[in-house]
Amino acid sequence: MVINPVVLFFRELVTDIYDVTSTLFKVMIPTTLLVKALDELGGTVYLSYLLAPIMEWVGLPESMGLVWATTLLTNIYTGMLVFFLEAQQHTFTVADITVLGSMLLIAHSLPVEARVAQLAGIRLGFTLVLRIAGALLFGWLLHQLFSYGGWLQQPNQLPWQPTQTNQSLGAWLISFSQSLGMVIVIISALITLLKVFKLLHIEQLLIWLLSPLLRWLGINVKATSIIIVGTLLGLSYGGGLLIKEANTGELTKQDMLVTMAFLGLFHSVIEDTLLILLLGAHLSGVLWLRLAFAIMVTLLITYWLRRSRNQEIQRLLFTSSANDQATSVTVHAGN
Repeated sequence: MVINPVVLFFRELVTDIYDVTSTLFKVMIPTTLLVKALDELGGTVYLSYLLAPIMEWVGLPESMGLVWATTLLTNIYTGMLVFFLEAQQHTFTVADITVLGSMLLIAHSLPVEARVAQLAGIRLGFTLVLRIAGALLFGWLLHQLFSYGGWLQQPNQLPWQPTQTNQSLGAWLISFSQSLGMVIVIISALITLLKVFKLLHIEQLLIWLLSPLLRWLGINVKATSIIIVGTLLGLSYGGGLLIKEANTGELTKQDMLVTMAFLGLFHSVIEDTLLILLLGAHLSGVLWLRLAFAIMVTLLITYWLRRSRNQEIQRLLFTSSANDQATSVTVHAGN
């Protein structure tokens, strides 16, 4: 029996949408509910106590530890709400907000996003160290740069402030349900667009345009769609596609690691970057310098992978499931 190509296209489309969304929901729903429970029990406050002294390293007041702790466990939206409450007690420069915003962009929503990376075969510890230490290092570098050059030292003016929001549990559940619905809509649109790109051979054009940069970073060109989606719209969406690709076996372990490392440091440049700009951050730090930092760190990871021994990589970086699935751990210069 010959299946109509149009019917086959939509059948494959629905299957792909279901596979990606179901995988993400298995991560997002239980993890988000657990984090919410921990937050209600004071988990965020306890974490902020640990982060408060560290904030002095990047030139920020200790109270910003609560902002970062909230963002680490939840998302940038919630962190922004806490910031607006805490910001009333301090006077910030544009440089301060750029440092804080850059750290929030690199390290946020870790319970969900680190779990996504774990399902792609990357050890949880590696992701947490990369994101948290990367945020601290980048924040410190920006602080030193701005202080040394005397740049962006003008007082920060908030271009926008939120209205009073309902923080009840019922309101949170409604908001969370709406977020899940939006995930379905966005993933459906993304996968449809990617399939159309493939039919029109636009995907091959994008691969051709990005392949020199991806090869330089040690990223397999097969991960081009994942890089584009993750960079523009977020790690959860790009990570969902990466998990799907990991299950096919087309990407090796080092492909997944380098791809997730780059996306961990530089993702969602549209939505998240716009949110941080609403705090008064400067675009130079939260976008261009962050991109340069992500490229440099990715190059260092690629170099390390090339020089590291096989067993060392297996133990430190990859989960056992990834070890079983992948057939190579050597980063090929010709990827």
